[in-house]
Amino acid sequence: MSTALPRSGPPARAAQAGLFHALVRVRFSHCDPAGIVYFPRWFDLMNGVVEDGFGEALGLDYRGFHQARGIGLGYAHAEADYVSPGFWDDRLHVFVRIERIGGGSLALALTAYRGEAPVFAACLVIVTTSLETRCAIPLPDDLRATAERYRAAQPHPPGTGDLR
Repeated sequence: MSTALPRSGPPARAAQAGLFHALVRVRFSHCDPAGIVYFPRWFDLMNGVVEDGFGEALGLDYRGFHQARGIGLGYAHAEADYVSPGFWDDRLHVFVRIERIGGGSLALALTAYRGEAPVFAACLVIVTTSLETRCAIPLPDDLRATAERYRAAQPHPPGTGDLR
């Protein structure tokens, strides 16, 4: 399966209406000396949006998966296209779409905008694992059910736009 991003870039911000999104403020600690977001810091920012999305969009306790349930939510795949630089003190809207629900994984498409201008398009694939055995496990029933409801309510059919 190809995970290559389209060369046309992310869709217009209006196409993200109805998706969970988080307002992300770019901090000094995210930037290089020129005040531009250092590219690996984007992944830390994206993970924060995913954590927020678990609680706000799915109604699930991200921390509880790890600490109470012994289920890891690690990334098996991550990629991003940076459409324009991010700058210190930017306020970006980052939208999350569920692209695919697998047996033990969720493929998420994240797109960020400064106003109407796209900043990045990314794909993160979460794999559920047992923290005891360190092996992949099927998606827990509650995660699968809420992910399916969220995906069904997305404003556009999965696979149209963001990444594939």
